Amino acid sequence: MAEGADKAGEEPQDPADLRSFAVELRRMNAEFNRIAHEFAHASGLHPTDVQALVAIMDAPQRSPDRPMTPGRLREELNITSGAVTACLDRLERLGHITRVRDPADRRVVHLRYEPSAMTMARDYFRPLSEGTEAARSGFGEEDLRLILRFLRAMNDELSALRTRGSGR
Repeated sequence: MAEGADKAGEEPQDPADLRSFAVELRRMNAEFNRIAHEFAHASGLHPTDVQALVAIMDAPQRSPDRPMTPGRLREELNITSGAVTACLDRLERLGHITRVRDPADRRVVHLRYEPSAMTMARDYFRPLSEGTEAARSGFGEEDLRLILRFLRAMNDELSALRTRGSGR
């Protein structure tokens, strides 16, 4: 079979066409999900707990002026308030997060990722980090900026799609 031709004998695909992007994005998503599920199992967590930890950990970089709260976490994970409470209870009991009252408004609770949890995750995900660096090393600075721009645009589109209810 000719390189780039699909199994049905169609003409070779443009390597930058939408179908090629979709295949590679699904493949990457499946690999990330597999790794996250393995981490959850190894850490005694539910996969939703891992999603919550990632959201809490990334919140300061994603929105420096908007601290992570239980309500914001509920929106980001698209789960019920009760599910968020149960998740946060598990994460707090295991020492992964703390809930801190906002000093300006004691009704507001901020979620903080504990340094010990970061250390545990860093140790577990070190091979992923090393793999990411190996992949990055094959690209120049300009390429990496372009890839990062694409990833940000893709994440913005996915977030907008989720907000709209998956286009339904």
